[in-house]
Amino acid sequence: MLFGLALMAVPLLAAILTAVLQIRDLSDTGQKIVLQGVSGARASQALFGQIASLERTARLHEVLKDPKLLDAYRTQDERLSSTREQLHTLATGDARVTLEELGQLQESIRASVMSNSAADPSASFAQLSELVERVAQQSNAQVDAEVAALRERTLKARQQLLWLAALLLPLAIVAVFVLTVGVGRPLRQLDRAISELGQGSFTNPIEVAGPHDLERLGGQLEWLRQRLLDLAHERNRFLRHMSHELKTPLANIREGTELLMDGAVGELDSNQREVAAILRENGIKLQRMIENLLSFSAWQTSSVGLEATEFRLRPLVKQVLENQQLTLLSQRVRLDVRVEDLTLIADRGKIRLILENLVSNAVKYSPKGGTIHLQARAAGPQLVLDVADSGPGIPPEDREHVFEAFYTGRAARATAVKGTGIGLSVVLEFVAAHGGSVQIIDGQFPGAHFRITMPLRAGSGDRPRVEPKAHAHAA
Repeated sequence: MLFGLALMAVPLLAAILTAVLQIRDLSDTGQKIVLQGVSGARASQALFGQIASLERTARLHEVLKDPKLLDAYRTQDERLSSTREQLHTLATGDARVTLEELGQLQESIRASVMSNSAADPSASFAQLSELVERVAQQSNAQVDAEVAALRERTLKARQQLLWLAALLLPLAIVAVFVLTVGVGRPLRQLDRAISELGQGSFTNPIEVAGPHDLERLGGQLEWLRQRLLDLAHERNRFLRHMSHELKTPLANIREGTELLMDGAVGELDSNQREVAAILRENGIKLQRMIENLLSFSAWQTSSVGLEATEFRLRPLVKQVLENQQLTLLSQRVRLDVRVEDLTLIADRGKIRLILENLVSNAVKYSPKGGTIHLQARAAGPQLVLDVADSGPGIPPEDREHVFEAFYTGRAARATAVKGTGIGLSVVLEFVAAHGGSVQIIDGQFPGAHFRITMPLRAGSGDRPRVEPKAHAHAA
């Protein structure tokens, strides 16, 4: 990253430094030209005034013959020489030659005045003024030439900066591309890996190619993924082991309960039959929990697929409701069942678990005297299954998590409603395995309302990839 930033910064700093140096050079040159022009103009104006004063003093001395006027002339002549020398240092080329001629003529006039010559100095002073005029014109021409040269240098500097900018643009694009490829791609790989870990997906190896530090961070994430994967496998092995260990004694308990209900050891009175019915119903409930655990464990290890068979939906719904009969009676819950006589091609065992989990979920969250709505209809090639209760509904804060395994909603934690927290997770997995989806519908019923949409004819095959998108409270 530092190399990429340096790759972009160094050419930019070089361009800025070049521009600053050129601008400073042009500024110094312009300032020098201005100062020379102003000083030359002032010196030229001073020469004109000093020559006029010098001529007046010479004429007065010619008339009055006063020695003091010679002293005044000598002073003014020295002042004129000083101004001429100052202008000589600023002048170049022809202006210097003219100033030298002006100096020679000044010495000739001085000698004539000091010797009290009778010759009229007017012509000499006129010639002196012409030389000063010529110096002024040559100085102006010199300033104009320097300004033109400065303008030419400015244009060249502008062109150089434009070429430099045109060269820096592709370099900047290349640097951005290199930085994006060298740093942006591994950062996206890290982001994708962290998102997969957060979603509980540990199947894809984490490989990060880029700078050493990012590769090392990718290696640490890969170690974390392996560790989480091992923990998930250990959990699933424990669930499978415990579930299998519980199934054998549970089967014996259910078999004994059925024998009691059938009168194999003698006819039961009403109280005994009620106790046997309670044992039977709780055995069925415990069996469903164990089947949920086994199904969840098998699904997590990708060791199960669909076993599609053809069956009618109504008898299956009737069987599920009969298994819940004692709980429905104790809760005094009414049923609103509207199931069309549909024939499905699907995994019958998984559809039964879907119905049992949804109905059990609705029974647990329905108040005494409430109503459970169970509807099934065909919508073209799709089965639309609705299960709704008259309970408190699904809090908004729970809808993001209720299909997560082992999650129990706030309503369940705040009340006596208990569960394993994997019922709805199994529902979502099995519905997705049939190519369907689970939705939460608001407004049609007062409580929680789940709607399952899936094909009437599902094919058998390997376990598909499931992307949970639905939300509800946990069973």
